[in-house]
Amino acid sequence: MKPSFSCLCFFFLLCLLQCGASGTRQQGDALNKFYFNNRAGRSSSSWPSSLLLVSNLESKVYDNGRLKEGDKVVRLPGQPADVHFDQYAGYVTVDKPNGRALFYYFAEAAENSGSKPLVLWLNGGPGCSSLGYGAMEELGPFRVMSDGKTLYRNPYAWNEVANVLFLESPAGVGFSYSNTTSDYAKSGDRRTAIDALIFLVNWFERFPEYKGRDFFITGESYAGHYVPQLAHAILHHKDRLINLKGIAIGNAVINEETDRKGLFDYFWTHALIADETIVSIHKFCNFSLDTQQQPPECDRAVDEASRVFDEVNIYNIYAPLCFSAGVTPTPKLPSIENFDPCTSNYVEAYLNNPAVQKALHANVTKLNYTWSGCSGDFDGRVPVTSTRYSLNKLKLKVKASWRAWMLNSEVDNYLVLNPCIIIHTYILYLIILESTTDR
Repeated sequence: MKPSFSCLCFFFLLCLLQCGASGTRQQGDALNKFYFNNRAGRSSSSWPSSLLLVSNLESKVYDNGRLKEGDKVVRLPGQPADVHFDQYAGYVTVDKPNGRALFYYFAEAAENSGSKPLVLWLNGGPGCSSLGYGAMEELGPFRVMSDGKTLYRNPYAWNEVANVLFLESPAGVGFSYSNTTSDYAKSGDRRTAIDALIFLVNWFERFPEYKGRDFFITGESYAGHYVPQLAHAILHHKDRLINLKGIAIGNAVINEETDRKGLFDYFWTHALIADETIVSIHKFCNFSLDTQQQPPECDRAVDEASRVFDEVNIYNIYAPLCFSAGVTPTPKLPSIENFDPCTSNYVEAYLNNPAVQKALHANVTKLNYTWSGCSGDFDGRVPVTSTRYSLNKLKLKVKASWRAWMLNSEVDNYLVLNPCIIIHTYILYLIILESTTDR
């Protein structure tokens, strides 16, 4: 019997953990930005270690005493019976003077949590929620039924094999916020990595039993920036307290030039655009980040190719589109294997329920906007200020053996709602990188 792709992704995590121990509003993400921000300016700065070091980190460790128990989630509304693992959710301050705090959701391992590793999951965007997508649609313990009120169990949840921490990052994404409005305009890869490191240091103070535990950073899509840059910051900080064993990225955004080319090549090889269109793109378009303006022939070809965005589900071209704007009065029969294109609607309704927010200790500042799966693509709360780097940047120099895995897939999570998301390439491949060199 052929295993489902969801099972394969679950096995992918299990293998990573074992190897480390031995040695609609769908997700907006960078795929959309290839079209919508095709002419937008990008930062071309790299990220040497000096930029990702946090000065005076000790001064950014705040009082986390007695906060853990207050973060415990007693029960989520609509939660199924017989849940035998602990859940926590709440805010961790990363910048006290500016009032900047990041929201997290933590699902401990279903069995023997004290002996299982800790996994951090990051969604991409920039500006998309790890709570709404990672936790509620992909690899978390629960899924939301079509009524937007009821949850059901995910048999492929990663907390079957690990303690899984979901972080809404940067500030402005989901429930994460800043009391200083100008903070949002300063978002970018560098500060996202630094804030995530400060979050982790404070989170470990709140959950000291996880200090020194085998730690993995995982994510998808634009987390191709977030994951290795956070690993870079951890590994190069002089007070390295986090036992990083490896990183894993699904369908990572790493090289925007080749990603853009690959997107249109994918469309063409799947008969979604005409031969004349791809010929024009290859002939007239230069997707290098140094290119300020494309010739008219390129713009016309890209506009023609981008009609695909309106006609098919670009995250899974084999799947149906969602034609419903809300939830159903009564819940439909749930299924992990059968794709429901309106899943994001159910999650958005659930996370905007005041009772759910209260159970999660979320929205404590009463944000003046509703929770949404992606913030940056739609209302500008998280601007796109990406940095340029290559696959070679994943070969981080460390003093001990560790592993980085990258998995790319033809279809994203909307086929079987698995944790491998976004079509950035059109062939399935697995790259295993190891670094055992000294820093």
